[in-house]
Amino acid sequence: MSTMTDNQSGPMLAADGTPLKVSLARALRRQKIRAFLLIVPLLAFILISFIAPIGDMLLRSVENSIVPETMPRTVVALEEWDEASGEAPSEAVFAAFYEDMKVAMEAKTHTKLGSRLNYDTAGIASLFRKLRKPMGNIDETQPIKPQFIDAEEDWGDPEVWQTIKRLSGHYTSSYFLSAVDMEHTHDGIQMKDDFERIYLTLLWRTMVLSVAITVSCILLGYPIAFLLANLPLRTSNILMILVLLPFWTSLLVRTSSWIVLLQQEGVINDTLVSLGILDDQGRLELMYNQVGTIVAMTHILLPFMILPLYSVMKTISPSYVRAAKSLGANDWTAFWKVYFPNTVPGIGAGAVLVFILAIGYYITPELVGGTSGIFISNRIAYHISSSLNWGLAAALGVMLLGLILVFYWLYDRIVGIDNVKLG
Repeated sequence: MSTMTDNQSGPMLAADGTPLKVSLARALRRQKIRAFLLIVPLLAFILISFIAPIGDMLLRSVENSIVPETMPRTVVALEEWDEASGEAPSEAVFAAFYEDMKVAMEAKTHTKLGSRLNYDTAGIASLFRKLRKPMGNIDETQPIKPQFIDAEEDWGDPEVWQTIKRLSGHYTSSYFLSAVDMEHTHDGIQMKDDFERIYLTLLWRTMVLSVAITVSCILLGYPIAFLLANLPLRTSNILMILVLLPFWTSLLVRTSSWIVLLQQEGVINDTLVSLGILDDQGRLELMYNQVGTIVAMTHILLPFMILPLYSVMKTISPSYVRAAKSLGANDWTAFWKVYFPNTVPGIGAGAVLVFILAIGYYITPELVGGTSGIFISNRIAYHISSSLNWGLAAALGVMLLGLILVFYWLYDRIVGIDNVKLG
């Protein structure tokens, strides 16, 4: 005799009668929403303090709207001008320029326009600053072009109008060209004269000195971290306070201290002279050059190398080295073959920290570097605060950011970013 059982058909239901699959989906969705709401403040902080400034920097490095917005009629009229003719534009261009300048002077934007054009061709800013006088004497019933040229002959210079026509778009590459020591000429894009080339030299110097500072920090920081990791805990904690002490001192104070130590009449030179090692005329030049920059920045950035190394070394078991020695290795072989490879992740983490911090420093190089020890970041700061050429500053900043990304990529390919550890 067989017993027949009726199997329930249809979806499984939750306690409230909702299909179980739908109920699970709702629960997961609520969980994701809660998780997202928890990270919203962090996302907003990253967006406002990191992504937005970088985006603004990228935009400023190519933005050029002031020319077409201030001179719309002139920009259109210049399209018909043959700049290769070697002559000033036609009467129609000057008439359009006159109409544009009436509006610009009323809005007081003509001097800003002149400053922008002056970044590409020196001397144009003064033309726009002196524009009020010829504009006030223009007789609109007479041809405009000769009146401008009679008032200031430089308005008849084709180079002025070539600059205006070249910068007539909303976006420009001129900032990036200047950042790599290039410029627009009659023969196309060319390198600037030798005495005007500074940015590629600064970029190369920044990279070389940053690498030198990183290597110096590794050479000095490795034995210190090794000592701290192998001393008794009480002693290492006391010495660690000395490592952290610079963080509790103002950067300007630390840099000023190195000025006192390194200058020709400073403590180091005075000591060497008093000991008879140097004569008074042969004092060492340790300041306002690359030596001063490397020494001062190595001292400032050394803790950023010691701390990752120390945290990694503390995780290395002493039994590794003892096992190597028990198998016949001497002290050097045990260190080089067993201990050192385990510290490579700490070296990598410290090197990345020190290099990225060093490449963007500008206060210390400005104070102790002189003319041969400053970084490209010093020129960025100059253009932001003094020359107000924010477009060039942004282009240089983009180059610096690109250099860091290239370094990061090379480091990842050679060492592997997954091997970097902070402890």
